[in-house]
Amino acid sequence: VHIIGFAKVVGDVTDASLEVIAYFFVAMALIVLLLWWFCGSFRLSLLPLSAALVAVIWELGLLKLAGFGLDPFAILVPFLILSIGVSHGVQYVNGWANEVAEHGMTPLDASIQTFRRLAIPGTVAILTDVIGFATLAFIQIDIVREMALNAAMGMAAIIITNKVMLPICLSWVRVGDLAAFKQRHHARQAGGEAVWRRIAVFATAKAALPCLLVCLMALGWAIHMYPKLIIGDAQIGVPELKADGRYNRDSAVVAGNFSLGVDILKVIVETKQYGCLDGAAMATLDDFVWQMQNTEGVTLAIALPNVAREVRGLYNEQAPKWKVLSRNQDVLASLIGRVPSAAGLANLDCSRMPVFIFTADHKATTLARVIQASKDFEPRAQEAGLHLALASGNAGVMAATNEEIKAREWVVIVWVHLTLLVFVWLSFRSLASVICIITPLVLCSLLTYGFMALIGIGMKAATLPVAAFGVGIGVDDGIYLWGVLAYYLGRDFTLKEAYAQALRSTGKAVLFTSLTLIVSVAMWLFSGLQFQADMGLLLVFMFIANLFGALLMLPALAWLCFRFLAMKPQGGIAIQ
Repeated sequence: VHIIGFAKVVGDVTDASLEVIAYFFVAMALIVLLLWWFCGSFRLSLLPLSAALVAVIWELGLLKLAGFGLDPFAILVPFLILSIGVSHGVQYVNGWANEVAEHGMTPLDASIQTFRRLAIPGTVAILTDVIGFATLAFIQIDIVREMALNAAMGMAAIIITNKVMLPICLSWVRVGDLAAFKQRHHARQAGGEAVWRRIAVFATAKAALPCLLVCLMALGWAIHMYPKLIIGDAQIGVPELKADGRYNRDSAVVAGNFSLGVDILKVIVETKQYGCLDGAAMATLDDFVWQMQNTEGVTLAIALPNVAREVRGLYNEQAPKWKVLSRNQDVLASLIGRVPSAAGLANLDCSRMPVFIFTADHKATTLARVIQASKDFEPRAQEAGLHLALASGNAGVMAATNEEIKAREWVVIVWVHLTLLVFVWLSFRSLASVICIITPLVLCSLLTYGFMALIGIGMKAATLPVAAFGVGIGVDDGIYLWGVLAYYLGRDFTLKEAYAQALRSTGKAVLFTSLTLIVSVAMWLFSGLQFQADMGLLLVFMFIANLFGALLMLPALAWLCFRFLAMKPQGGIAIQ
């Protein structure tokens, strides 16, 4: 027994989506352990996690109020909101712990001081995420727009939970054994000192030049790989499910043994009333069907002329010479009258006649070839008074989706980066800050495209939002690091010393939050949904690339800007 059909796909996707919810709780448990290790206090570790969970609950509530549900394609968003909420919360907890352990402040004073230092850069980072995700609305695909709205509402909730609720809760925290708390804090600081000293070298010529050279080589590779990126599906079978899943195995058997496959593209031929009785129009339509039948990737093409010819053959003992279309209107009427309306080959007045095109698969290359062949035939069809309206059927919808993504992908990415650029400029009013924060994000986006082309993941409705999400999340690390770096540069520290101080105060939080994000989305690699596993793999790659961009490329670019481009903030900088 082989099972195919839309209902089977929906059932399998729904079953696998329930497994993803279990991954959510597994990821949450791992985050608790990581936070406990990072904060040195189980009670303190619960604060950023609780704030992030509240943001997730608000996101789902706002989604319901807006009249939407949680589509399987958008099930990644609660994961991201949880991870992003934890990452911003860790920055606050880390700053609060520094004030308590290093400067002996009370919890209230430490919370106020941390709020003053992190409220603006943190809020700016989240606002850039909100607007960046909202740019996905440029894509005229409802499921992508719903995902954009979902993510934007979740990020807006984080502004309240992490920038208002969390600082208030931290002001009420009481450290039981202050001496032990300070000892654990200093031990963690000392443990990371050797790492920070090594990373700070990237703010000097010794490491900055090789780092920038490697980045240029990576950029060249990404540009070389980009033309190989596929817009649409790169694999056979339903992309939402694994290649070895029941549905994909059964559909492969059906497609391999029957001309009627599971992927169908319908071209609606529009003509005048009772156009099926026009001999010239029917001959042209018959030629179009022949053209489609002989297009690579098409297993079968069926339309009214095919059936009319078969009917005439049946009237004449299947003699091959009679299996032709007559140009006589009365003969055509007698032939077409034998075709039941339930066959769906024409409407009541024959002004609309669909052509059923069954394809071997729904790969992007196959669909593009069929659509292009239809467009190439359009001028000839117009000469006979026909118009080829593209297209319906599951393959037609996929082809239209691919065209929309191809037309809009660069619009979305450019708008995301322009939004980030504007907010970074407004926050720091420095060209150097724009170059040092935005350039790693641009490189990360291009490397992601190259990575997708390398491993064979196509750019489609499920993966395009990942590019925007990854960039929006990656800017947070750069903003936090640059904010502290600029603070110390304004106090006449050398670039290397200022960056070392930035790493000591916020670098460990950046490293930890990136680890948290990676652990969270790595759970998706075990999902029964193929598109979920693909998105998890891409996000892991983007988070790792963003981490290296923030920790290594940012100081190297700062050295380049201050040394050769004469970009110096107020007070000047001594360059080593």
